[in-house]
Amino acid sequence: MEIRQNVIDDLNAMTTESWRTIRIMAEMVQALDTLNKLGTNCVSIFGSARSTSDTPEYRDAERLSRMLVEKGFGVITGGGPGVMEAANKGAAEAGGVSVGLRIELPHEQGCNQYVKTRCNFRYFFTRKFMFVKYAMAYVVMPGGMGTIDELSEAFVLAQTGRIRPFPIILYNSSYWAGLLEWLRTSMANGGFINREEIDKLVTVCDTPEQVVEHLCKIVIL
Repeated sequence: MEIRQNVIDDLNAMTTESWRTIRIMAEMVQALDTLNKLGTNCVSIFGSARSTSDTPEYRDAERLSRMLVEKGFGVITGGGPGVMEAANKGAAEAGGVSVGLRIELPHEQGCNQYVKTRCNFRYFFTRKFMFVKYAMAYVVMPGGMGTIDELSEAFVLAQTGRIRPFPIILYNSSYWAGLLEWLRTSMANGGFINREEIDKLVTVCDTPEQVVEHLCKIVIL
């Protein structure tokens, strides 16, 4: 009988599982060595890779990153196009720390040109660890399932006490209104979450100025 696995990797034989573990360890060590040298408190910014330069979220991400650098923060993104590119661009052009945590995907996106410090990842879970470990806050711009995945990861870790709670900011109230309404009604009414947890862990902002003002109030650099 064939033993099937859902992990897609180039190490498929049963005799090579130990080598996959070593590769994961190497990926972690390389990223930790690189990011430990940053010396700057960073904000992780997430959003759609499909946003073009003429969209509001692209322009806002670029302006937000400039403002964050001016306040002494660095910026971390997934290193790809769209909102990630905008955030790296704003940080780099403002002379600040601009980090890209790039993931290898079947449909190659490449790394945007504004990344100054780059880490490459094969595994999503090691990449997610770096987003959390080196972030003082999350800013979640409009995006798709990858963006929601990063939001959910941070929320659950803070909710369960696996990390110290840090600011999780949803950007653009109209975009996230439906999700928040569902959380506060369907999920909370079913007893699967407490409304107080949502209000405690998530903040909604509509302008770069609101984001920066909020962070400067609660984050000590």
